[in-house]
Amino acid sequence: MQAFRKAVEAGDHDAIAALLAEDVVFTSPVAFRPYPGKAITTAILRGVWRVFEDFRYVRVIEDAGGRDHVLVFTARVGGRTVHGCDMLHLGEDGLIDEFTVMVRPLSAAQALSAAMGEQFARISREAEAAAAAEGSAGAAH
Repeated sequence: MQAFRKAVEAGDHDAIAALLAEDVVFTSPVAFRPYPGKAITTAILRGVWRVFEDFRYVRVIEDAGGRDHVLVFTARVGGRTVHGCDMLHLGEDGLIDEFTVMVRPLSAAQALSAAMGEQFARISREAEAAAAAEGSAGAAH
């Protein structure tokens, strides 16, 4: 999952989006229900980029089959230090089809929830615009 890590560390949102399956399911550490679809997942990841400070991956764990990856990270949000991990599953096509994030401690998860809550109207607009653009691009072909 070196390509994903490099894209995140470079802040290359287009490269991140290119690694996501159209039917990716994003599971948030602070939301009850998962978010299905590339447009909303990409928008959420952009929102996270805006709220996390000093984000860095500190370890990568991979299964022997190469389809499951855990990228352990640290960051700060709202003055709180966050420890977490991105758990990624690759589909048959090599694209990320499951993206689950876990964070700790509780105070950091609460700070993340508040910060992302402030971002969510923008995230929703970005996801709707991306889905509309994808729909019109698909119709043009």
